[in-house]
Amino acid sequence: MTDSHRPSGEYPMYPSYGNGEKAYPPPPAYEPAQQGAAGAGAPAWPAPEPAPEPERRAKRPVALLAAVAIAAAAIGGGTATLLGELTDGGSTATGSGSVVRGTTVSQSSAGTVSGVAAAVAPAIVEISARSSAGDATGSGVVITSDGEIVTNNHVISGASQIEVALSTGRTYTAEVVGTDADKDLALIKLQDASGLKTASLGDSSAVEVGDQVVAIGSPEGLTGTVTSGIVSALDRDVTVAKDDDSSGQGQQQQGDGSWPFEFGGQRFNGDTGTSKTTYKAIQTDASLNPGNSGGALINMDGEIIGINSAMYSPSSPSASGSSAAGSVGLGFAIPVDTVKADLDTLRAGNGS
Repeated sequence: MTDSHRPSGEYPMYPSYGNGEKAYPPPPAYEPAQQGAAGAGAPAWPAPEPAPEPERRAKRPVALLAAVAIAAAAIGGGTATLLGELTDGGSTATGSGSVVRGTTVSQSSAGTVSGVAAAVAPAIVEISARSSAGDATGSGVVITSDGEIVTNNHVISGASQIEVALSTGRTYTAEVVGTDADKDLALIKLQDASGLKTASLGDSSAVEVGDQVVAIGSPEGLTGTVTSGIVSALDRDVTVAKDDDSSGQGQQQQGDGSWPFEFGGQRFNGDTGTSKTTYKAIQTDASLNPGNSGGALINMDGEIIGINSAMYSPSSPSASGSSAAGSVGLGFAIPVDTVKADLDTLRAGNGS
């Protein structure tokens, strides 16, 4: 055993607390930590202040977020179900898509000819006008649910009886409300009608050359015929017969399949007569034929941008004895802004 040369007492023995005043070091002013908290036999140092419990506190927002997520899922599911019910509420029996109301184009068919046709066709009608000069067939656009219809003046001019057939096949008797021969416009109203599909009147000032368009009417009595094309030109000066006399000249020509008008100093489809009017028109290459007069020219949003009023359809016999007939892509429509500006005049029964 090696002797230690260190003086006695250099390694003082620290007595445990509780030996009175001679205890060294002096006892703390607070209770020491219990033995065992730091491990058996370890010095009983002052206990630190309790540290935050991050894990326990973290669990609370996590649990809260979980509860919110569950609630959101439940609400979201309910919302999706509600939206589904609202969407399916307009579905056809075959589940092929939403039923189109008025001129609202379904989202899945937006920008398509079929979508526009499905949306607007219910608001386009066939007009049969009878006069002493003969029968005329034209088209019209329903603008109110109780049966106000815009058409061309030359379709109903001089008529003693007017019958209108809806796209559903149902027929009504109509009366003339007002006419404006200078603009070749007329407003008629169905008797005892309600709940009809109506067209949405657009903005013809926004139309540009090259825009795709759809035409709907009743050429040669073929109700609901749909054709498509583009806007070929704007602000064309088109001259048509006013038909403001009792001869019914335009009626007879319309009934015979002619549709007289003047354009660029030339006459097309016969004689416009001595009483005529000129207006600015939208030119289109959408196929138009006799009977399309008064029908709709429509943009790809399903809005009416014009009322079809004139088209060139060569029908005179050729030198060989054969005849040429039908649309050659030269049609004209009265801008819808002209129609909207004239509605109050037509409803008041006034006009030129």
